[in-house]
Amino acid sequence: MSLKTDPNLENPDAFYADRLAAHNGLSDADSHALNAQLVLILANHIGDGDTLRAALTLAREGFS
Repeated sequence: MSLKTDPNLENPDAFYADRLAAHNGLSDADSHALNAQLVLILANHIGDGDTLRAALTLAREGFS
């Protein structure tokens, strides 16, 4: 399984700004919950277990 790791967002600066705006006014706990909800929504959109496991493995790299 090979994930796209090169930049692939049409407008990454706009996405970053939108992501930050979604967190405005939230407590730390609500901000973490928003991130978790976003992950679950995107995971459901992807839908493929192998792809999701590969993404989890890649995201985990660098943490001990």
